[in-house]
Amino acid sequence: MQSKRTMFSLWSLPQPIIVFGCAILTASAAANQWMNFGLLVSILLFVPIPLLLIAERLSPRRKDWLLNWRDLAEDSFWLFGTYIIWVPIYDVAYDTPISELFTSLRDASNFPLRLEAQTTFGILLAAMVGVFAKEFIAYWAHRLQHRFMFFWRIHATHHHITKMSVARAERTHPLEFLGLNLGSAVALAYLGASPEVAGVVAVFSLTNAHLCHSNLPLQSGIFGWLFNTAQWHQLHHSCNYAESNTNYGCTVIIWDRIFGTFSGKTQIERVGNGTGRQLSLLTQLTIPFRSNETLRNL
Repeated sequence: MQSKRTMFSLWSLPQPIIVFGCAILTASAAANQWMNFGLLVSILLFVPIPLLLIAERLSPRRKDWLLNWRDLAEDSFWLFGTYIIWVPIYDVAYDTPISELFTSLRDASNFPLRLEAQTTFGILLAAMVGVFAKEFIAYWAHRLQHRFMFFWRIHATHHHITKMSVARAERTHPLEFLGLNLGSAVALAYLGASPEVAGVVAVFSLTNAHLCHSNLPLQSGIFGWLFNTAQWHQLHHSCNYAESNTNYGCTVIIWDRIFGTFSGKTQIERVGNGTGRQLSLLTQLTIPFRSNETLRNL
């Protein structure tokens, strides 16, 4: 019994340590200028992925989720698309037409709050406010995607994964980037987030997303009361329809707790969607353009 409690405690530590550690490093670089801020953000967004892939091989949560060469090749395609093509196209870090609109609305309303700071702690605190604000919008957008077929068709690609793994956080159709980044564009612009704060928000959110999709025996612990964890998000990827319609939070889980969509179940039979079969890369890319009937039978 004592051994199980110790393991639970140990496996509840990596996710908060890594996520907050990366966010603190980013905030410190912005405040103290000990390293180029943009370069550090890029490093922290990318480098954890291969390290976590190695960790998955050494200590997988489930051996049936271990990736083969085909899986790794597909994940590499989605990673390349995310960081080389789709992110630059949408410029999702901060500046978008939507963000400019809400910046104008903020200025017109004389909204007093500005997510700006000069110290490491101040930048980190401002970033946490930004995370919870943008996640409120993301939570409702995510629920809409699961409720209506019109929105589901751009989100379905992400749910047609049959194994959990760190890089699968990036298995997102390029059209979905519009919806995924709506919350950040609106919340960070209206709250007047500085580029430094926006950078910390991005590092915190994406690092947590990678860990939430990882095939590691992570436990939720205290961190899981407020933030999304691997346990909570794996349930959201369950092939069981009722289980997948829970835990909509991307970075935080508190909105699920407040609005009644949280589930603490930690064991699932399998991940995927519909028939649960693995789809070809071409099918994944063309899902948004297929008929409703086809989507229901994938």
